[in-house]
Amino acid sequence: MAHKKEEYKDGLYGDEVREKLVEFAEKGYDSIPDDEVDKWFCRFKFWGVFSHRSGQEGYCMMRLTNCNGRLEPGQLRAIGKAAEEYAKGPEDNPEYGNGWIDFTTRQSVQLHWVKFEDVPKVWDIIEPAGVTTRSAGGDTMRNIVGCPVAGKTDDEIIDTLPILDRFQEEIRDDDDLCNMPRKFNISITGTPEGGAQDSINDIGLEPATKEIDGEEELGFNVRVGGGLGGHEPRVARALNVWVEPDRAVDIVRNFVELYHEKGNRQNRNKNRARFFVDEHGTEWIRDKLQEEYVDWELKTGGTDMREEYTYNAGRPAEDGDFDYLGVHDQKDDKKWVGLSVASGRLESQEVLRLADLADEYGSGEIRLTRRQNPLIMDVDPDRVDELLRKPLLHKHKPEPNPFVRGATACTGTEFCGLALTETKTRMARMLRWLRDNVDLPDDINQIKIHYSGCTADCGQANTADIGLIGMRARKDGEMVEAMDIGVGGGIGEEPSFVNWIRQRVPADEVPGAIKNILEAYAAHRFEGQTFREWVDATGEEPLIELCDPEETSYDDPCLYDAKQSWYPFAESEIEEPQGVPAAADD
Repeated sequence: MAHKKEEYKDGLYGDEVREKLVEFAEKGYDSIPDDEVDKWFCRFKFWGVFSHRSGQEGYCMMRLTNCNGRLEPGQLRAIGKAAEEYAKGPEDNPEYGNGWIDFTTRQSVQLHWVKFEDVPKVWDIIEPAGVTTRSAGGDTMRNIVGCPVAGKTDDEIIDTLPILDRFQEEIRDDDDLCNMPRKFNISITGTPEGGAQDSINDIGLEPATKEIDGEEELGFNVRVGGGLGGHEPRVARALNVWVEPDRAVDIVRNFVELYHEKGNRQNRNKNRARFFVDEHGTEWIRDKLQEEYVDWELKTGGTDMREEYTYNAGRPAEDGDFDYLGVHDQKDDKKWVGLSVASGRLESQEVLRLADLADEYGSGEIRLTRRQNPLIMDVDPDRVDELLRKPLLHKHKPEPNPFVRGATACTGTEFCGLALTETKTRMARMLRWLRDNVDLPDDINQIKIHYSGCTADCGQANTADIGLIGMRARKDGEMVEAMDIGVGGGIGEEPSFVNWIRQRVPADEVPGAIKNILEAYAAHRFEGQTFREWVDATGEEPLIELCDPEETSYDDPCLYDAKQSWYPFAESEIEEPQGVPAAADD
């Protein structure tokens, strides 16, 4: 028997949903029948419209899409204007005020506090600039990710921009494929640092060489079934398929079609593509593709180039450009400048200022990374120093301290119905405390701390040096927000996930635990040894002992179960909004 969400989608889904959403918005949020709220928001997610968590009914998150994190000139400004005008709620966030955007780990943007009735007004601002929310959520192919600097660097192995555009136009924009069994993630790497993180995607293409008729040719190896979440992460597995660049679109479409037709539509807890690969195995998938979907003879896998990967790979900085921050050369003699936005949140006025700087010093194009950071592209080399002196770059530094440089955080209980803890504001305060209280050797310029508010792991905690997952615990007889602490994750040549060494640590004791293990690392590491290398060499039992939770001078902003409040930071008596409950599975 199909899941009820499949019945919702069978009734109406895809592009046709938009007309109904506009109709409801014009009549007002309360025009949605109470017993149909879940059904309609299941459908609205396709257009990037999500209900906030319980207690914030009537407010929405809007997720935008932009293939490969590319924002063309004028697009960031339109997003900033939409945030300034419509992404404002009844209470300020103590760190970020009111009216801001969140950069995501899939190279895209989210707006919060958008009133349901204002959704079409946001579209009126962003769509004339070429920005869309289509296929941004629900059981669709999500934002396609790639190397943020695709098409811009001399050392690029394969220029993937034309392929990415075809992925978007020929696969993701195809309404016949929009109704997937579950959300589906596509990636492709073309630059040597491996910034697309193919190993945690449902299908990922990685550069590889293959001898064809005595000649070595460049193409892609195909990996399938990667992903995070539910404490059941998977590394994408080799399909033993190599394709030429002009076959890249075909092989991705073929696998999408296979999963679209054969994927499990009954059990939503076990129907992501990683479980599809678990169930059938790569050999069956390869055979099925060859027999029923592919109209050419599949070639066996080639020689991959993973040994060059430096992005989130736990390697020392001198090995390469592993996070795109700072000033870098483009192949056209221009520069790109990567800014560090801690936890990915940028105030609307800063968004507009960033757009101004991109216009003034570059081409106006902005690229986004999978670490929630923006890159200003095509900067005149003679004006780089002038750009670096601008106030915005003093706050969001191209060369930040090691803690800010490695920080990533999901949405958390501020808006998300799944999350168990607040994340963004807590991370901001934690980063300042670590900066002021932990000394690291000079050669350590990044400690990747990723924070997810629940086991869905939208903050990619499983891939961090230090991963944090939101939990609950009792402390002194009271329920408090807490975290599981893991260490030693990373992507790169040999992807691995964190080892969860501490469970349910009260949130105000987590910075002390991080301080203790980092000080042990600084004291006992070999010269040049990265944190991931040190974790691998140390062993689980010593790591558990070294990661000792401890109360410190850190003052936690949301220790006492902030999810029970309609808004964690509400200080005044405001009537709670009425309407949409938060979805329980997205």
